[in-house]
Amino acid sequence: MKRIPQKASTLTEGYFELTKPRITSFILISTALGYYLGSKGSINYFQLVLTLIGSGLVSSGSGVLNHYAEMKSDKLMDRTRFRPLPSGHIKPLNALIFGVLLVFFGAVLLFVFINQLTSFLSLGTAFLYIFIYTPLKKITWLNTSIGAIPGALPPLGGWVASAGAIEPEAWILFSILFFWQHPHFYAIALMYKDDYKKANLKMLPAIESNGSRTNRQIIWHAALLIPVSLMLYYIGVLGLIYFWGSLLLGLLYLFSCIPLIKNYSYNNARFLLKVSIIYLPALFLTIILDQII
Repeated sequence: MKRIPQKASTLTEGYFELTKPRITSFILISTALGYYLGSKGSINYFQLVLTLIGSGLVSSGSGVLNHYAEMKSDKLMDRTRFRPLPSGHIKPLNALIFGVLLVFFGAVLLFVFINQLTSFLSLGTAFLYIFIYTPLKKITWLNTSIGAIPGALPPLGGWVASAGAIEPEAWILFSILFFWQHPHFYAIALMYKDDYKKANLKMLPAIESNGSRTNRQIIWHAALLIPVSLMLYYIGVLGLIYFWGSLLLGLLYLFSCIPLIKNYSYNNARFLLKVSIIYLPALFLTIILDQII
């Protein structure tokens, strides 16, 4: 059963919704993980908190600006038409100013109190998300792969905040998030493909009828995620607890894609989405357990 969208009941709730709190929470978790691994056991908790505040501000501002850029499309789709901008709950100019200020203050905080590279990475993530990925949704189905790049950058920012440089191991975290996002977002696109058609957004499930290309994208990204995630073990960053945990989680994620091949349906896409949401927190927990046991 599809979730029925609700309009924000207060102005404060509306502004909070604009910041895309779920996405921002995911970004903060992945940033913290990058910081944790980059610190190699020597964590500066004050620096970590400042990193998360700055990254959270930039992420929240990017979410607001994404709402601003997509308000016309959002108005056409059932699941987004009650968002604060298309519903008229918040004025577009106010949202634009709010988003710019959040990004500005977040980037400045990172620049002054953390380091320049972390600040530039956060701004680069925001730029790719707002000015590259968002417009590409109206041009090509490859927007999902392009959008996976800024979605995979937060752990690099966390790593750089603690280590001061982008080290080779950080790119493995980037790759894990990059491959993980494809099944996750293709599942969402399949669930709401009719909405995407209304808004003329070129999400892959919305532009094909039988789902063959969508299923291929889902399967091969989920399959590649397994060896990529195991690289943290093979290069000696993590141990056997992580190896077995990431292997089992990767196989679970891959097997959750198979029902879509048999029946290209909303329910099977929703099942895949649920597993994808479980995968990342469980993987992060496995990394932490491997470090402390």
